[in-house]
Amino acid sequence: MYQWRKFEFFEEKSGGKSSIPAEITGRIDCCSGGRGRIVIGCDDGTVSLLDRGFKHIYGFQAHASSVLFLQQLKQRNYLVTVGEEDQTSSHLSSICLKVFDLDKMQPEGSSSTGPVCVQILRIFTNQFPEAKITSFLVLEEAPPILLISIGLDNGSIYCIKGDLTRERISRFKLHVEGPVETSDSSITGLGFRVEGQALQLFAITPTSVSLFSLNDNPPRRQTLDQIGCNSNAVAMSDHMDLIIGRPEAVYFYEVDGRGPCWAFDGEKKFLGWFRGYLLCVIGDQINSKNSFNIYDLKNKLIAHSMVVGEVSHMICEWGYIILIMSDRKVLFIGEKDMESKLDMLFKKNLYNVAINLVHSQHADAVATAEVLRKYGDHLYGKQEYDEAMSQYIQTIGHLEPSYVIQKFLDAQRIYNLTNYLEQLHERGLASKDHTTLLLNCYTKLKDVEKLNKFIKGDDSVSEHRFDVETAIRVCRSAGYHEHAMYVAKKAERHEWYLKILLEDLGSYQEALQYISSLEPTQAGVTLKEYGKILIEHKPAETIGILMKVCTDSGETNRIRSNGARLSMLPSPMDFINSFVHSPQSLMDFLEKYVSRVKDSPAQTEINNTLLELYLSNSLSFPSISRENVGDDLNFKANNSWEVANGSASGKKTKPFTESKDVKKENDRQERFQKGLSLLKSAWTSEMEYPMYDVDLAIILCEMNAFKDGLLFLYEKMKLYKEVFACYMQAHDHEGLIACCKKLGDSSQGGDPSLWGDLLKYFGELGEDCSKEVKEVLTYIERDDVLPPIVVVQSLSKNPCLTLSVVKDYIARRLEQESKLIEDDRKSIEKYQEGTTSMRKEIQELRTNAKIFQLSKCTACTFTLDLPAVHFMCMHSFHLRCLGDNEKECPECAPEYRAVLETKRNLEQNAKDQDRFFQQVKSSRDGFSVIADYFSKGILSKTANDTDNT
Repeated sequence: MYQWRKFEFFEEKSGGKSSIPAEITGRIDCCSGGRGRIVIGCDDGTVSLLDRGFKHIYGFQAHASSVLFLQQLKQRNYLVTVGEEDQTSSHLSSICLKVFDLDKMQPEGSSSTGPVCVQILRIFTNQFPEAKITSFLVLEEAPPILLISIGLDNGSIYCIKGDLTRERISRFKLHVEGPVETSDSSITGLGFRVEGQALQLFAITPTSVSLFSLNDNPPRRQTLDQIGCNSNAVAMSDHMDLIIGRPEAVYFYEVDGRGPCWAFDGEKKFLGWFRGYLLCVIGDQINSKNSFNIYDLKNKLIAHSMVVGEVSHMICEWGYIILIMSDRKVLFIGEKDMESKLDMLFKKNLYNVAINLVHSQHADAVATAEVLRKYGDHLYGKQEYDEAMSQYIQTIGHLEPSYVIQKFLDAQRIYNLTNYLEQLHERGLASKDHTTLLLNCYTKLKDVEKLNKFIKGDDSVSEHRFDVETAIRVCRSAGYHEHAMYVAKKAERHEWYLKILLEDLGSYQEALQYISSLEPTQAGVTLKEYGKILIEHKPAETIGILMKVCTDSGETNRIRSNGARLSMLPSPMDFINSFVHSPQSLMDFLEKYVSRVKDSPAQTEINNTLLELYLSNSLSFPSISRENVGDDLNFKANNSWEVANGSASGKKTKPFTESKDVKKENDRQERFQKGLSLLKSAWTSEMEYPMYDVDLAIILCEMNAFKDGLLFLYEKMKLYKEVFACYMQAHDHEGLIACCKKLGDSSQGGDPSLWGDLLKYFGELGEDCSKEVKEVLTYIERDDVLPPIVVVQSLSKNPCLTLSVVKDYIARRLEQESKLIEDDRKSIEKYQEGTTSMRKEIQELRTNAKIFQLSKCTACTFTLDLPAVHFMCMHSFHLRCLGDNEKECPECAPEYRAVLETKRNLEQNAKDQDRFFQQVKSSRDGFSVIADYFSKGILSKTANDTDNT
């Protein structure tokens, strides 16, 4: 033990100036600490209480003669004493036990002062013979139960258990040695061991160590050793181990026997235990001096050592070790703070001791890490890098990693740095930068085995030991593509896996196989990002995967799904950007999709895209066409009709043959036919609106000179004038006539004015078109579309047309007009005669009397008698036959009412301008409609009413 280092981890706090207060005059026989006070018992029977400053609080007379033992309880503020009282009877022992309640004081005016004594017990009775008390110990069980053990010089132990304040107690006796033993069998020490429900009592004599199991009935004794110790050399550790001191050593005992032994020479006058330290007052027989030592058994060092005088008592309270000397002086010995102890060790470079110290005293992790850091710095300064790194590794989680990393970067100790970074990742404390640095270390060392272990270790990715993206990026940049792909696949970072396959390795087929193995949703996401490069290199395979993603094609060959399910699938338009340089592949993809899915939510957008592809001169998007052909596109758009149809008048348009490549032209014509088919199928007669953008379709047809498409769209939109203009621009006379036949029939919803436009066109043509004009005049005459004067005026502008072209037409029209004039003249004469007759009748009614000669009632045909009613219409009725209506003739009233109703309707219609103009527009002869309104006096009446208003 002389090899143990000595340190001054403790220091005397009082400076040797403290002493027992003067109020305490007797010899100190016993003392106890607890609840922030020191209690001292003296030979005069007094008990005194001292505060933290060792000042006298108060004292009281506890016993008449002397206080032999006392103990301050911890759970309740009770004081248990054993002392001598006055001898009142020879049959009663003078030794008694008292319990004081220190929270209750004697009332004023009482015979004694001090706390209330709540119980007094005689220790010795007939069943428990009197002997000398050599040891005393109180155990607080569940309040208010106490277990008091009293050791005697005859080897017996008297035990008192129960609630002493209510005298609910039981007594029993334990025997350590038999009755034949000598005086060397006195009980020199006691110690309770409580472990769970087990309650045990150590009993020490000068020649033995025994253990009693108090849970058994009767208690069972077990002899642990055949050696013992004297009084005051007994203590209990924090772990409930018994400690006894003998001249040759200090022994520890557990429940199964002797434990560790520490060979500290010298007479052990006092033993104690304080915060994991062993306290010993050792007497030196050579120089008759006493030394007080504090041992750190765990770290095997002497934490404090000092020479002291004769010690009478040793107690621990207020965080101090208190030594009461025989000369009544008091020493307060306190432990230095951890920082001071560590500074002391650091100055001596005793870092191992410092580390053991912080561990043994359960210092917080931050303090421990600081000690380890300083030790690591010390080793680093000595260039012991491996040992330094082992210390730094233990600081992980508390020391900033950059502190360590910077040191080993400067020293170029890449192996140690790799070890440290590996530990950071093992503990899940590595950042992205740490992962980058570790992988760079592996790649610089070319340590593929460690790299494999780090990357491909068991569940290394799933446990998130490192940042996945950083690992992929570093491995990829270092050329370790296999490792990068492994991490990406394990972590389900599909975008990184594909990026490596496509951009680094060019494994397009493998990339497609990987995408096809993904869930449809995830496959769609990856295709949006990498579809472009896949389409360029593997168009057919990529389109196959796209079809699977967009149509869920594993179910049926042809899908006609409901909109709800289709809306959950990706739209083909989501992937259109992938085909930016591959329009042919896009056309193939959309055609396959349309052939399989008939009611896609994106059908309009799909049709628009297909039309752009079909109706382009070269298979490309309009934006690409502009890049490829530049300003030539404007020239083609402006001159498309001339290029496509030629300029020869009176002949059918010729197909566009200005192509350098026949195959290209054939492909173009095929696509045009597909476009026309799409235009018609996406806008059938049953549809009110088309499944594509009409404006876009018209623009595409115009830009690419697609006449058939334009004609279909204009006709569906009822833009007959634009249809007519198409034929005019192409100088297609037969087409013009056929167009007017089809679209100029008002009975079929057509526009008859087209015939007039056609006649005007021929009149301004400036060439001989007699045959076409005669055919047109036939239809104009048949449907009476134009007046003859308009026909003549229109054709007179063409110098190439002779009068013979219109001679027959004019003759027939003049004959028809002459017949109509004659019919009108006859009608006029008839109406004039009727009007004259009506006026004459009105005049007679006004000026002459009317003679009624009817003799029978018009209603009942009986002879007319009075009272009778005669009407000016020459009808007569019995008054009784008329009923309540005697103001109008029942026979003429319906006709009269019909006339009035007609008149009212006409007047009402005159106010309905929309109806009037609709009739004018729909009529072949609008003038006749206006004349009819005038003839009925409607327009004139309305005008008069307006003027009056």
